[in-house]
Amino acid sequence: METLRLSPSRMNDFTNCPQLYKYRAIDQLPEPPSIDAERGKLIHSILEDLFELPANNRTIESARDLLPKRWAMQVLDKPELSSLVLDEKEWFDRADSLLKNYFSLENPQTFESTYRELHLERTISDEIYLHGYVDRLDIAPTGEVRIVDYKTGKSPKPGWEEKALFQLRVYALLYWKNQGVLPKLLQLIYLGDSRIVKSEPTEAQLKSAEKVLNAIGQEILTAIESNHFPTKKSRLCDWCFFKAICPAHN
Repeated sequence: METLRLSPSRMNDFTNCPQLYKYRAIDQLPEPPSIDAERGKLIHSILEDLFELPANNRTIESARDLLPKRWAMQVLDKPELSSLVLDEKEWFDRADSLLKNYFSLENPQTFESTYRELHLERTISDEIYLHGYVDRLDIAPTGEVRIVDYKTGKSPKPGWEEKALFQLRVYALLYWKNQGVLPKLLQLIYLGDSRIVKSEPTEAQLKSAEKVLNAIGQEILTAIESNHFPTKKSRLCDWCFFKAICPAHN
């Protein structure tokens, strides 16, 4: 069997519903663009570009200037997006509000970001290769590492923060294993409701995450070998594009 390529998003698919994982990772069925995902992509690209500017130019005005340019590039790359946005003013107003929320949470003029869209990867067993892209990784002059992920939705309800932080712990594990440096801070920036969720990872937490990763990987390998991907009905089904063909709903 070929090495299993895993990312946090694909593992999340499998734990939410193995059948969803099969549709996306095994069958590779096409999905139409998601307006929420495309908005997230737009905001991420603007924040990425922002840190390419000199510190004194990292302002809300600069971010707003980037908004129409970046959106035009996105539509050029994926023309079908133009038909999804029926009210362009409303679309830009919503994006502008997310950018304003970002500037209410951080002042990008006060620090330097070391990496944006950093690709982290590692073979964690003979059968499993793990990788992912970090929105932002900051290394302080004193050496401390901060891993940051932007979310354009709202923050999780109390009690669900640990599930949200798992993705960043995966990135922290990869960085620790590759660089020998334990990240000091994990930070989820929720632009939907202007909230930051923070966590200081420990070696014990990252070792625990590694065990979970290997366990999920083995479950996926078993599912592939047996061609058995059970459905898992939940409220998420209402947002799943594959609901019309899913055995759980037919």
